[in-house]
Amino acid sequence: MARNRHTLQNSFIIGTFEEFVPQDHLVRKLNEFVDWDFIYDICDPLYSNLGAERIDPVILFKMIFINIIFGIHSMRKTCEECQVNLAYRWFLGLSMDEKIPDHSTFSQNYRRKFKNGSVAAEIFASVISQLMEYGVVDPSVVYVDGTHLKANANKNKCENREIQVAAASFKKELDKDIEQDREAHGKKALPSKAEKEEAEKKEIKVSTSDPDCGYFHKGDKQKCFAYNVNTACDQHGYVLGMSVDPGNVHDSRAFFHLKSMLDFSYGDSIKKIVADAGYSTPGICHTVKESGQEMIVPKKRTASRGRNKYGKHRYKYNEENDTYVCPEGVVLHYSTTDREGYRIYSSSGNSCDCCPSLEKCTSAKNHVKIIATHIWKKDVDEAMARRWDRENGGFELYSCRKQTIERDFADGKRRHGLDYTNYTGYERVYDFTLLTFTGMNLKKLCTYLWNQREKCAQNTSFTHQNEEVMTAAGLL
Repeated sequence: MARNRHTLQNSFIIGTFEEFVPQDHLVRKLNEFVDWDFIYDICDPLYSNLGAERIDPVILFKMIFINIIFGIHSMRKTCEECQVNLAYRWFLGLSMDEKIPDHSTFSQNYRRKFKNGSVAAEIFASVISQLMEYGVVDPSVVYVDGTHLKANANKNKCENREIQVAAASFKKELDKDIEQDREAHGKKALPSKAEKEEAEKKEIKVSTSDPDCGYFHKGDKQKCFAYNVNTACDQHGYVLGMSVDPGNVHDSRAFFHLKSMLDFSYGDSIKKIVADAGYSTPGICHTVKESGQEMIVPKKRTASRGRNKYGKHRYKYNEENDTYVCPEGVVLHYSTTDREGYRIYSSSGNSCDCCPSLEKCTSAKNHVKIIATHIWKKDVDEAMARRWDRENGGFELYSCRKQTIERDFADGKRRHGLDYTNYTGYERVYDFTLLTFTGMNLKKLCTYLWNQREKCAQNTSFTHQNEEVMTAAGLL
């Protein structure tokens, strides 16, 4: 009864690939719903008409997407799986007697042909255009967030370097508004800041193995070298674009790289941008408003002031007199507007000397209370108010973050290798990340279309939108 069942190792199997590949296998969905010929249009100009016969670029990129979609995370392992997996061979269009390309083939093709071009970006854009044709992408509402991709760099192998701090992209517009605000308050123009900009330098840690990444440290998370990946998706979770920055670049700075790409690709199609508190800065909210879009962000948490300290919300602003009034009735008058765009309001030291709430208000030795308010504060307040706006749908849109952009990051890190990268250098990491998001889009599209066709076969009720999608896919 304990005997094992032994099978003959030299038995013959007669049949075709079609018989051995399950009908609901993901490779069948990828082969049916995706037109892979667009890769030829992108890669053909990169190959010479002379020399040895090339390896089909569609096969190379299909292997990459097998590596990404099925979460293999290794080209060596992918080649081994393609060697024995009939479904993968069927998807690649290779018979049993044909040799699988070596794991180094794609690396050499990337180094010699794909590296200096925009192949990954063109493949991503081509897939987005196919999503547009199917009608499953809606760029009117964009969800934005950032995550950190751990770099292939030892945190102990680094050196300290002094770098110059780059100016914000909106700095010229901010300086103009600061000058106008100071002029309106009867203040002199600020002196030239050329010498100050030259002095704005800081010392950072730079990896010796991958100088393009940045040293990342946030809260209780482990310190490491990483890349900051800012990503945008639509309400269905399809990734619309991304940007890659060093890990020491904050989301509020990296956002402008992502927004420039979104504006170039989708133009006026984007109406609303939904983000977390890390993006609720005056520069972002003002820039989005000036571009004719609406920003939806929550209130940013401020540093703890202690249980017995007054918060800024306790001071009422008098717009008519341009003053603040503290809970004890003391008036804080306008003092100046600094280089960062903050209006400074301060009280008189004599008026606060005998205040019973002095310890709750300020700890300054001269007993002067100071409040700083940005000149673009109104834009931030409007963006925060939309987060709780139920009438116009702002509350519902923000509540969808957890099932759109947060879900994309969770799937990417858990199933598709977006928690770390095996590559070094900005270009290689950017292409790897972009192809990963492309594979996620393809997987989501094929799964959706397959499920819609199954429902159609069962004669379930369909909306008009689903009928249009199925017609575009050629299934109705």
